[in-house]
Amino acid sequence: MAENSFGANIIEILTAGMYQDSKVIYREYIQNSCDQIDKAEQLGILKPRNTSSKYPDLGEGKVDIWLEPEKRYIAIEDNATGIKADEFQRTLLNIADSDKIVGQDKGFRGIGRLCGLAYCRKLIFTSRWNGESDVSILECDALKMREMINEANTKVRKHSANDVINAMTSFRTRTVSKDDPEHFFKVELIDVNKENEELFGGRDENSIEQLSDYLSFVAPVPYQANFMYRTEIYEHAKQLGVNIDEYDIRVDGAPIFKKYKTHLKTGNGQDDVYGVECHDFEDNNGNLLGWMWFGKTSFKAAIKDEEISRGLRLRKENIQIGEKDALRDMFTREASRRGNNYFIGEIFAISHELIPNSQRSYFNENPTRIVFEHALKDYFNNTLYQIYYEGSDINSSIKKLSSFNDRATEFQKKKDEGKFLSSDELTREESELSKIAEQAMLAQKKLARKSENGRSIISAEIVERRSSEIKQVTNNVFLDSYKKEPTTSEAKPSVPHNEIVSPKSKKKFLVDTMFPQASKSERKLLAETLNKVFTIIQRATDKKTSENLIKRIKEELE
Repeated sequence: MAENSFGANIIEILTAGMYQDSKVIYREYIQNSCDQIDKAEQLGILKPRNTSSKYPDLGEGKVDIWLEPEKRYIAIEDNATGIKADEFQRTLLNIADSDKIVGQDKGFRGIGRLCGLAYCRKLIFTSRWNGESDVSILECDALKMREMINEANTKVRKHSANDVINAMTSFRTRTVSKDDPEHFFKVELIDVNKENEELFGGRDENSIEQLSDYLSFVAPVPYQANFMYRTEIYEHAKQLGVNIDEYDIRVDGAPIFKKYKTHLKTGNGQDDVYGVECHDFEDNNGNLLGWMWFGKTSFKAAIKDEEISRGLRLRKENIQIGEKDALRDMFTREASRRGNNYFIGEIFAISHELIPNSQRSYFNENPTRIVFEHALKDYFNNTLYQIYYEGSDINSSIKKLSSFNDRATEFQKKKDEGKFLSSDELTREESELSKIAEQAMLAQKKLARKSENGRSIISAEIVERRSSEIKQVTNNVFLDSYKKEPTTSEAKPSVPHNEIVSPKSKKKFLVDTMFPQASKSERKLLAETLNKVFTIIQRATDKKTSENLIKRIKEELE
């Protein structure tokens, strides 16, 4: 059998070609650090985290990220086990040959450690195992790596993957100094590429905050303290007998938290989280595949994109899988494609058979993943769809009632002040108001039904949450006047019974005050002419412009 060889391009594939977003390197190095913190706790090197308390204790394990943009320098350091000196080179240079266990460790393929090579001139690994007197150091020359890969690609010189690794790496040790921690592992990116400014968060003055926002939802960190519903989330996890892995991760000394909050900006103003709803996903045998929580709001409209917590996030070992919209396509109905934008929340994959792919963009395909997807799609397209659809429907009903109230109030004011041009204009507007009233009455009935027998599991809660708004828009004397029963099926008037819009009012019309010296026939002709002009304006311009123009003409004529 012929001897096999891996070409130089395999190194490029595992570095520059592996990830679309350079910031993913933080996730790769953080997950490695978290795995080692777990082992340090098991070995008694670090005080273990306590997940049984009301608010989990993060223990002694810590991951620090240090940024020096002006020096093009990044360091990611943990205080976990470190790597034993006699295993250091083998552990770091054996590609895709990890000792980690699938389903137990967060990382397991042994390829993520080299990801930083694509974004800097030099990558340095430094480590000390607890109690050892030497510090191990491995330097990787990223420029040399690129040079050799380019030679192989342009046929200048053939290189194998081993050739590249041997040429670009150098190993050394040094004696422990007084400044060295007792046990640690550090990754340093030296001379970060200028085109990868996003590794520092961006180019503006809020760059560190932007990186913090990114890590807030990608990394396995705790909820921020002012997210009051985190207690309910922890409690549900405890009832299931599962942990939410959380670690002390810091950027330039500032701890990172999941930035969930209770006030959200939507396409229809502010909406507030008033609780959380949890749901479990099981297979046909009752085995837990995963579970989720989502924030309960009034679901007035889609959450604004500027809200970084928007969307249902997919997580494994509390590390985000894919981007923030990884679950968007679980909403399969055409009418629900934007459904993910109405929610905040998380889906925690639990089953050991749900294995992240090499890029952690999703899970490997297997029977368990298919069952999990079916369970997600069923819940998304029935329960979640009904919730946000009904929330939007309730909001639409409230807006229809509010719109009628505004129009009716404006109508009555114009009538009282004699602002109608003529009886024709009054009759036309009262007819339009009558149509709006019919829609408002239907909306009012719909709201009454939803409070008792809504389609979603929280319909009554949403109605109750907005009860003050609903009461304000339904307790309206103008709308009440439309509800009186007519004497016959033909007798339903187009105006209220109390004649708040009666065209027989003795108050003068605007044409009378504009042209007091004109005869009755002349005023009629003038009114007809102006009505035609107004009609032309309404057809030729948008609603707001036409209203302003007509108002201005009336004011000038007055």
